Amino acid sequence: MAKEGLKAREIKRQRLVAKFAAKREELKAAGDYQALDKLPKNASPVRLHNRCKLTGRPRGYMRQFGISRVTFREMALAGKIPGVKKASW
Repeated sequence: MAKEGLKAREIKRQRLVAKFAAKREELKAAGDYQALDKLPKNASPVRLHNRCKLTGRPRGYMRQFGISRVTFREMALAGKIPGVKKASW
């Protein structure tokens, strides 16, 4: 389980990216790189990192479900994810 501070920091970055997205596109289109440099560093979408919505785990993230592989496996075996079942052939 990730520390609450790490989860909160990631959420804060997401808000900052959303807030400056329009301004960032406008400055990029104009080619004003000095003004782009003055924007907050955490406003860059490159700094975002996907984390599990439930545990905050940064690795093994499955985009389709928004959770880590470990959490996905636990939930799938418990039948909590509709339409997912263990493969057998």
